[in-house]
Amino acid sequence: MRARSPRLEGTIDRDGVGVAYEVFDDTHDPGSPTVVFAPMSPVVHSRAWKAQVPYLSRYATVVTIDPRGNGRSDRPRDPAAYADRAYAADTLAVMDHLGIRSAALVGVCSSAWWSIVAAAEHPDRVDALVAIAPQVPHVTDPHPARALHAFDDVPPTDEGWAKDTAWYWRRDYRGYLDFFAGQVLPEPHSTKQRDDFVEWGLGADVEAQIAWKARPPATNTLEETLELVGRVRCPVLVIHGDDDRCQPAGRAVRLAELTHGRRVTVPGSGHLPMAREPVVVNLLMREFLTDAGVLGPSRPMAAHAPVSDVPVTAPAVRRGGRPPRALYLSSPIGLGHARRDLAVVRALRERVPGLEVDWLSQSPVTTFLEAHGERVHPASRWLANETSHLESVAGEHDLDAFAAIRDMDEILVHNFMVFSDLVEGEAYDLWTGDEAWEVDHFLHENPRLKRAPYAWLTDFVGWVPMPREDAATSAREAELTADYNAEMIEHVERLPGVRDRSLFVGNPDDVVDTTFGPGLPRVRNWVRTHYEFTGYITDVCPPSAAERDSWRAEFGIAPDDTACVVAVGGSGVGTALLRRAVEAHTLARHHVDGLRTILVTGPRIPPGSLPRVPGLTVRGFVRDLPRLLAAADVALVQGGLTTTMELAAAGRPFVYVPLRHHFEQNVHVRHRLDNYGAGRCLTWEEADPDRLAGALVEELGREVHHRPVERDGAVRAAEALAELVRAG
Repeated sequence: MRARSPRLEGTIDRDGVGVAYEVFDDTHDPGSPTVVFAPMSPVVHSRAWKAQVPYLSRYATVVTIDPRGNGRSDRPRDPAAYADRAYAADTLAVMDHLGIRSAALVGVCSSAWWSIVAAAEHPDRVDALVAIAPQVPHVTDPHPARALHAFDDVPPTDEGWAKDTAWYWRRDYRGYLDFFAGQVLPEPHSTKQRDDFVEWGLGADVEAQIAWKARPPATNTLEETLELVGRVRCPVLVIHGDDDRCQPAGRAVRLAELTHGRRVTVPGSGHLPMAREPVVVNLLMREFLTDAGVLGPSRPMAAHAPVSDVPVTAPAVRRGGRPPRALYLSSPIGLGHARRDLAVVRALRERVPGLEVDWLSQSPVTTFLEAHGERVHPASRWLANETSHLESVAGEHDLDAFAAIRDMDEILVHNFMVFSDLVEGEAYDLWTGDEAWEVDHFLHENPRLKRAPYAWLTDFVGWVPMPREDAATSAREAELTADYNAEMIEHVERLPGVRDRSLFVGNPDDVVDTTFGPGLPRVRNWVRTHYEFTGYITDVCPPSAAERDSWRAEFGIAPDDTACVVAVGGSGVGTALLRRAVEAHTLARHHVDGLRTILVTGPRIPPGSLPRVPGLTVRGFVRDLPRLLAAADVALVQGGLTTTMELAAAGRPFVYVPLRHHFEQNVHVRHRLDNYGAGRCLTWEEADPDRLAGALVEELGREVHHRPVERDGAVRAAEALAELVRAG
């Protein structure tokens, strides 16, 4: 799922070639400032700008163009169709089609050069130019390794840059893409960006790509290049990485000199900083386009400062007589985070008089918070919905959680940019992120953006590969999870001051005792060193008989009813389990007189989408779900931590069915529930209606002896957070 969908998309015909475009904006105002991402080298397409488009489209109309040769554009095989000036003309033709008089152009590598051509030859159409890793012909020699083999030659080897030849492309284009992705994205932990690059490259036609290599150039000599670049009159920003293995740094230097532009070097970055350093590039572009008069008022940015200059302690916060303020980010992946976070905030308010709390979150968390009278920050409306993404990739009771979050990268970048803009404009005395993955990751990547004490909460640490039928797939997932774990470990150990407190919601023995991956530390040992333990956070405890009778009456459960509650969390992923529960209910009624089953669909599954059978009640969002669970005689739930631990805390028997391929539910949560002696686990394959009904009937007759769940977790977490607020 995209972080943002286009408002408009289409294709123009220019000289018999279809050129596709997309438009993103909020204003629908044809007079609004416009940023056009020029068509790129056809080895990829316009989705390569996915980390920039959602952010800039909040400030301007943004247009992306698929290049001839890839994406939704045509793939001619005539080299003349790929002339440098053809790409510049495509950009202007799309602008004409959309009624755009002038715009800022953005390009990378060859598309930066085509943007230069457009700016030089049509200066009235280009308001500003952002050139990333620009290809400027003739001003320097290419990298020596790239000059070893002519594209049309048959090289004596098939290693290294010999893969960048027509001979090798026709033999193994996928092999070339794998190699080239590693060259343009040499930064460690770039597996997702490389995978994207290869996927987009595979959408191209090899013979069309070979034709592109033979395209007519815009200039043939150094003198022609200098003359053309000398005609650029608009403001220019040149961005390049100091580990660019595709375009020599000298080309960026010369372009900035010739255009009197601003040049920024991104330390440690390769050829595609907009992919690997998206926050840096986004903020640089926003600042530059503001200074150039393209966008409205902005603020100073320092995201590109060297890491060596980064302070490792939280900056002082001046309240200026205002009440203390906290910004709380609660993960929208399920409602469990919201319930425990609300308990923490209530305890925190008791310790920090007058504390004002703003919540930055999404549905379904916002539904829960507003029902409890909490203040959701208006900026939350800008967030791309993570729950919707998970629902879009889920199967029948199946959610590959690691892959889903990995594929959520553009959403996470976008949501971090929302957070970054918010805290730039509003002062807080504390930021707290409960599994706010985007904030934690990008603060470590961009620590100069830290402006307040920051606390991180989580109830699990470590990505875990799930077993697969295919050995190669299993090996690849093990490799990827280990790489993600290694990056997280490096972040924390390199910059320990980014997190002022790291709180693990649980106890040391709740941490799985395995390794992060080959050559990496053991998870439990590492967490003991880098986290404080709050114990579990819940306000649920075993109810008294009077409380339970009262709650049963509140939910319409008669004293002589045997009540089974089925709940599947806050997302729409649980529909399959709800439907199977309906079948199991019908079977269980043959063994349990008066069985009453209450299905709780949550805020994102329509209650009317489920069948009605005798003894079954369907409810939507239940504000006080823990009370309903405590009122039940038995429960059936997914493997989410919060719901299962609330049942454990209430002393209720329950059956849980983890989502297939969901590493957290199958590994981390199951390990914790085993520690507490709580619940009965069935896999989805085991949980056919007959066995599910049998398990629920058996659990009804079982005496529960769960390990007591601690009651002071919220207080312990609040004490740690209060210290940060007081210190500010």
